[in-house]
Amino acid sequence: MEKIKLEVAGIPAVLYGKRSRRVYLYVHGKNGSAAEAARFARTACPAGWQVLAVDLPEHGARKDSPEKLVPWVVTRELQAVYARMQPVWKHIRVYGVSIGAWFAMQALQTQQPEKALLVSPIVDMENLILDLMQQAGETEEQLRTAGEIPTAMGETLSWPYLCWVREHPLHWKVPTQVLYADTDPLTGHTAMEQFRQQTGAHLTILEGGEHWFHTETQLAALQSWEEHNC
Repeated sequence: MEKIKLEVAGIPAVLYGKRSRRVYLYVHGKNGSAAEAARFARTACPAGWQVLAVDLPEHGARKDSPEKLVPWVVTRELQAVYARMQPVWKHIRVYGVSIGAWFAMQALQTQQPEKALLVSPIVDMENLILDLMQQAGETEEQLRTAGEIPTAMGETLSWPYLCWVREHPLHWKVPTQVLYADTDPLTGHTAMEQFRQQTGAHLTILEGGEHWFHTETQLAALQSWEEHNC
């Protein structure tokens, strides 16, 4: 499988597959990188697609980047990447993982890619942040006053982040396939069902799965889902 390292809109990226007019923009999740897209590319490229994967801030080749993994940075970057892709590829789809799926939806909801494949997507970021605040025993007033509060869970609560989320509600209308584990601790059943109803997404539920698919059984289910929907 052909693989080219390049920069798109100044952002490190990897392009998988032979030249084609069809491409997936792959957006990884937290602790991921553009390199992880190789697994999906092994399914997509033989089906006639290329896969363009970018490194998000603080990840992959940008691990020490000055830019931070915050939505007002990432959405702007993904919009710039997408703008560079449009003259090159006639058919553009999106593959998003976890928070990468949420970033992709926030960035591209006005761009209308022709289809999206989302794996363990974050679909209600405000509720997730409020849950993290509750687990940390912090109130909105405390967070507003402090600006940022580190937590024992390794996440830093951010008042600007919460405000941005509230000011940018999701309006996603792209034809979408979702693979979701029934025990995903980051997205509850109610939030996922609301997302399905609001967007018309087709939902595939993996019983006994987790937020990160990593066991042999989970990865086999993931590959089967990709082959069916690619």
